[in-house]
Amino acid sequence: EAGRSALGINIVAVLLDSSMRTSNINNNINPDSSILISKMEDVVIPFSSEVPCDNNGQRMWWAFLASSMVTFFGGLFIILLWRTLKYLWTVCCHCNIKPKEAQKVNNPANNQAADRPKTGDEKEPEAPASEVGWMTSVKDWAGVMISAQTLTGRVLVVLVFALSIGALGIYFIDSSDPIESCQNFYKDFTLQIDMAFNVFFLLYFGLRFIAANDKLWFWLEVNSVVDFFTVPPVFVSVYLNRSWLGLRFLRALRLIQFSEILQFLNILKTSNSIKLVNLCSIFISTWLTAAGFIHLVENSGDPWENFQNSQSLSYWECVYLLMVTMSTVGYGDVYAKTTLGRLFMVFFILGGLAMFARYVPEIAALILNRKKYGGSYNSTRGRKHIVVCGHITLESVSNFLKDFLHKDRDDVNVEIVFLHNISPNLELEALFKRHFTQVEFYQGSVLNPHDLARVKIESADACLILANKYCADPDAEDASNIMRVISIKNYHPKIRIITQMLQYHNKAHLLNIPSWNWKEGDDAICLAELKAGFIAQSCLAQGLSTMLANLFSMRSFIEIEEDTWQKYYLEGVANEMYTEYLSSAFVGLSFPTVFICLYALKLLLIAIEYKSEQRESSILINPGNHVKMQEGTLGFFIASDAKEVKRAFFYCKACHDDITDPKRIKKCGCKRPKMSVYKRMKLACCFDCGRSEQDCSCMSGSVHSNMDTLQRAYPLSSVSVHDCATTLRAFEDEHPSTLSPKKKQRNGGMRNSPNCSPKMMSRHDPLLIPGNEQIENMDMNVKRYDSTGMFHWCPSKEIEKVILTRSEASMTVLSGHVVVCIFGDVTSALVGLRNLVMPLRASNFHYHELKPIVFVGSLDYLRREWETLHNFPKVSILPGTPLSRADLRAVNINLCDMCVILSANQNNIEDASLQDKECILASLNIKSMQFDDSIGVLQANSQGFTPPGMDRSSPDSSPVHGFVRQASVTTGSNIPIITELVNDSNVQFLDQDDDDDPDTELYLTQPFACGTAFAVSVLDSLMSATYFNDNILTLIRTLVTGGATPELEALLAEENALRGGYSTPQTLANRDRCRVAQLALYDGPFADLGDGGCYGDLFCKALKTYNMLCFGIYRLRDAHMTVPSQCTKRYVITNPPYEFELVPTDLIFCLMQFDHNAGQSRTSLSHSSHSSHSSSKKSSSVHSIPPSNRQNRSSKTREARDKQNATRMNRMGQEKKWFTDEPENSYPRNIQIKPMSTHMANQVNQYKSTSSLIPPIREVEDEC
Repeated sequence: EAGRSALGINIVAVLLDSSMRTSNINNNINPDSSILISKMEDVVIPFSSEVPCDNNGQRMWWAFLASSMVTFFGGLFIILLWRTLKYLWTVCCHCNIKPKEAQKVNNPANNQAADRPKTGDEKEPEAPASEVGWMTSVKDWAGVMISAQTLTGRVLVVLVFALSIGALGIYFIDSSDPIESCQNFYKDFTLQIDMAFNVFFLLYFGLRFIAANDKLWFWLEVNSVVDFFTVPPVFVSVYLNRSWLGLRFLRALRLIQFSEILQFLNILKTSNSIKLVNLCSIFISTWLTAAGFIHLVENSGDPWENFQNSQSLSYWECVYLLMVTMSTVGYGDVYAKTTLGRLFMVFFILGGLAMFARYVPEIAALILNRKKYGGSYNSTRGRKHIVVCGHITLESVSNFLKDFLHKDRDDVNVEIVFLHNISPNLELEALFKRHFTQVEFYQGSVLNPHDLARVKIESADACLILANKYCADPDAEDASNIMRVISIKNYHPKIRIITQMLQYHNKAHLLNIPSWNWKEGDDAICLAELKAGFIAQSCLAQGLSTMLANLFSMRSFIEIEEDTWQKYYLEGVANEMYTEYLSSAFVGLSFPTVFICLYALKLLLIAIEYKSEQRESSILINPGNHVKMQEGTLGFFIASDAKEVKRAFFYCKACHDDITDPKRIKKCGCKRPKMSVYKRMKLACCFDCGRSEQDCSCMSGSVHSNMDTLQRAYPLSSVSVHDCATTLRAFEDEHPSTLSPKKKQRNGGMRNSPNCSPKMMSRHDPLLIPGNEQIENMDMNVKRYDSTGMFHWCPSKEIEKVILTRSEASMTVLSGHVVVCIFGDVTSALVGLRNLVMPLRASNFHYHELKPIVFVGSLDYLRREWETLHNFPKVSILPGTPLSRADLRAVNINLCDMCVILSANQNNIEDASLQDKECILASLNIKSMQFDDSIGVLQANSQGFTPPGMDRSSPDSSPVHGFVRQASVTTGSNIPIITELVNDSNVQFLDQDDDDDPDTELYLTQPFACGTAFAVSVLDSLMSATYFNDNILTLIRTLVTGGATPELEALLAEENALRGGYSTPQTLANRDRCRVAQLALYDGPFADLGDGGCYGDLFCKALKTYNMLCFGIYRLRDAHMTVPSQCTKRYVITNPPYEFELVPTDLIFCLMQFDHNAGQSRTSLSHSSHSSHSSSKKSSSVHSIPPSNRQNRSSKTREARDKQNATRMNRMGQEKKWFTDEPENSYPRNIQIKPMSTHMANQVNQYKSTSSLIPPIREVEDEC
């Protein structure tokens, strides 16, 4: 209705214009006939082309304004009138219809008529059709046209906005002319264009009016008001042949819709960009509109002043005036003179000042932030980049960059892109600026696909997710990181992800992600698992946690001139773990042979990656001489620099045979000749013989090597030549020409034997290995190990059966055990004690070698952990508190092999200095305790426990002596303790006699160097180490977890508990893997080297005689000082040089093979009655000691040792009755000490399966 009224007014105006033009034409034809009739009521004003339109100085601004006001208020009146009439009609009709309906209901005749069947003559009145009316169809069509939901609608909306901006531009042009001027429509080009624009606006207004549901609110909209005051004056200007600038500046209000237009065009996608455009458009449109009003009133003047107080101001001067007014500057050079202008300024300054103060800072913040941390990453050609997200703080980023960009890594051509939803603080920003060449920061979230696109996640080499190690809720933190993994994998399934996890049980959720594949490089570094594994290994070899942490961290070499313990410790700290492919010159040689060759190059090889026939890859740690090097074998080295490891790859026999300085080994230009495998086999045999190539009877004269130099440099003990010749003859008979490394295996675990066919000889046949315990272990009615064969297992026990009271613990007389002091309650987060127990229950220990574990802590907390511990043997609980000395004395803490102090309450305290208060108090409490020597001797005599590799009844039966300490401890400071810390700076409180600076890094402090403190922060370096080589994480997990595999993780994800399994040859073969131990030099086969011997001689002897790989020393802190009373604290020396001098008190870290013969002495074998004689003659331990090695010992040492052995023998027959799962029949170990023949040792090695030493952990493609 309002539209029709507006259209009628415009039509009348057009008709009036046409009539006026007709009269003008007549006047032009007859100019003299134009007369003024003053007496008549109608006044006719003549016009001609010669006479100006403002001849009388009359201003017609009111006509333009009246057209807009009449259109607005007229339409508003019509709408209100229509609504009123419609309301009255509805009320009246409703009153008439209601009585009729009531009468129809009350009339029974109508009901009877309704029930009576209708005849043919009686027709039922037709129901109104349910078709859509034409008005509704038109309304829907109009709504679609302006809704921007279709292509036509979007084009129309964009076109209207563009024409509005065009009309505003015409206003800017016309603003330089007078406010009111006479212009001929047919000659003014800008007026014609403006007319065309406004005709289009009129049509669009009609569409909007038809589509509007509420006509009244539509009439009052801002866009409608803009049309009312801009469209009608254009038609009036055509009619009057004059132009009035008027209210055309209102077209600037269309700028408010600028953000909507950009969203329709899919240009604005982020909230910040939409907000920025909204703020700018509102500010600019308000500014320009107000400037237009000031320009109008100041150039026109006040009407009641007869327009005499006007001033000439350009539009842009008014824009300037409004800006200085909003900013409260007010220079005074331009100001309003009219009353209307000043009145407007009074009200505008209130809103303008508020808008200026609010919008301008917000716009500036959005623009600055957008430029600083917005945008997208631009990759550099030939340079990879990684994305780091998660917990981004100054500490986490600095630790990561320190290790990732370490100078010892010579191949770091990677850009690091950090993505975090919070902008960095000033310190973190300064850190980014210091590494600006390799580090970029972008603000965003990995949960947003747009932000992932900004950092080019699809082309990234990997994505690393850091976890908050100090959060109060570890499960919530893990859930956040898992969601990040899901988001990244959902965006790009092929991206490699390395994430940190806090809790071990949360790793199972990663297996639910379809695109998660550890075979493609995806890895989860579980901090709780590795932390507990490091601590558990320290229970087996004290100080190992420090050594491993230093090996997997990048440390710079710090040179100290003074002869102090820090000098030797820091020399070892400079060593790291590296990987490199071995040269083809080593193909076909055995691991010990290659090991000695590389040791001559000052490289320490500890493990290799071995690929089976099925291309399954497994990491073999110190595999022994039965494993031969393959082409492209990947080796794991301990070295101080990545450049040194390149020697293993560049080594060429033809070019580097006569080089004495390993630093001169560089890449040669010759084509390296490959030695035949036949010759390599002979070379390996000559190495085992200990003779030169020319003197060896098993070598032909055509084979030449550089073994003379090696043998002179590293003299080896003499071994029988018979086995080398026998092996070589068998090799010649079956393979006269060549032997592929892949042919050395048959059916996975089968190996060729010199005396039988491959199909009849099995590595797992228990009758083929003399002196083993596999017959007893293969009892099909007893489950001794878990289903994977990697851990000792027992049926689940109720927690009440393992709980000890204080009196029961005192009567048990524990010794050689592990005491775990745990702080926690019902509300504490679980630390995952299963990860601590699993390495101590690895199946490569014999049952009698397992250390009893006693937990001292809150029973409520331990009940929550017991679900994961009830399948492990020799575990007990003493309810109490680690701060109670009575509880500590009850568990004989002075006789324990290790005391572990843990806390589950560390992350619940905000103050970082107080996070470790419980652990520190417990450690100081133990160190201040005093013990009675006589009571300690009685306890030691009454009961004891044999640590791994050592039988207390026969200390000479094995070179591995475990922890060497006195039978009793009189002061708590001599008790071996390892304390877990959260805050690195709190390490200063553990030792009161050290002089460590509070700002000293953790690895430089004395408690960490001694292995008595461990912090989870040292595991941060594993992120970068895993990125550069994912095998590093597999190696460290193999070392510290006791044999955890992806298969075991999948099993734990299903049941959350170990499943028992019957012993089979396959599961028993998994026991045959290396473990870490310590060699004592004060006694045993290496005593002659302990007093002034060289580390290199010990190294070669241990490898040749016992197949043990030495890699470090655990030395007394004051061993270099000649003082009467030395401190009992020790520190770690990693990979000392060959000429390093040894002292008798040193303990040597070594990787020892599994001893099949160590188990039968402690268990009752069903076949021992008829096989003991033969076993004693031909089956002694591989680690047995030749008697000649003990002839040079003093009588005093022998007497002291015999006395100690007698004391130990008295307590071997007494078993701990509180271990319900321990075998009842146990006998003292009594083995005849006899050197094992070389033939028998090699025969044992012949049966070893290269695929069964360590189960397949990772399957990767051959990268050679």
